[in-house]
Amino acid sequence: MANTQAISGVMKQVALGAVVDGKALKAALYLASATTNGSNSAYTATGEVSGTNYTAGGVSVTNANTASLTGTTAYWTPSAAIVYTTVTLATAFDAVMIYSTTDSNRNLGVYTFGSQTVTAGTVTLNMPTNDASNALIRFA
Repeated sequence: MANTQAISGVMKQVALGAVVDGKALKAALYLASATTNGSNSAYTATGEVSGTNYTAGGVSVTNANTASLTGTTAYWTPSAAIVYTTVTLATAFDAVMIYSTTDSNRNLGVYTFGSQTVTAGTVTLNMPTNDASNALIRFA
């Protein structure tokens, strides 16, 4: 068998852990008309939703999971659903940015879903299973 070039799984886990482990995270919602994406290095209010009972910057993310490793895949998922309670967001939104308030509002990722509006309702973003195949962030 020949040698192969690769980044070790442990290195991936350590790198991911440096970004998520023990960090205070938040999740902000973005309008369907916004252009928020991975090129945003940090949280931005530009294109963020506004409405009744929605606070600029979004809500806190429950972050009890640590970066994990299976084989050579490092992964992480928030440990609970992200919930916006009794909000009215009349303009269509379709994305959430998860960012670290611990690290100068560093953008960890922008995730899209079907465009929606809500009137005096609860928006719940359920998280995938925290494993090497399904986690929200995976480095294979």
